[in-house]
Amino acid sequence: MTGAKTAVEWLASVAPDPEACRWEWERNPLGVALLPAGKAWDVLILPGYLGCPTLDVLTRILDQLGPVLADFGDNRVGFLVPPGTAARWLGTGVRTAGAGTWIVVPYPGRVTRGVRWLVPPDGSGTLTDPALLELAMHEAAAGPARRRDGDG
Repeated sequence: MTGAKTAVEWLASVAPDPEACRWEWERNPLGVALLPAGKAWDVLILPGYLGCPTLDVLTRILDQLGPVLADFGDNRVGFLVPPGTAARWLGTGVRTAGAGTWIVVPYPGRVTRGVRWLVPPDGSGTLTDPALLELAMHEAAAGPARRRDGDG
């Protein structure tokens, strides 16, 4: 549970009132809190049909992944990336959450309804490298095309 406790501290550190954030997580029946993006991380939000295969690609090439969120039904997948990434990201169909935006964040290590961690934070501050994320997105998007062409 030490990893989850460290992850909670890392996530709550971006809240305007970290103690109130931890209190909200403990008492909110949904097990979620609103946290500001753009401080310790931004979020790149991919549609599920691209986000899930992208996560599969990243899992194959990286030993340690940054945190990854999914909404109910995996319709959207959010990769936590370094702050400032959202302002520079140019990509069709990818939503961004950076400075001035807030996201719903579940308590690490706890099952919630709705948004959930596909890759929970470990508290170390590891984030997904945006360049690797982009390459993985291209690989994931090309996968179905290769299958249709008989190459994979």
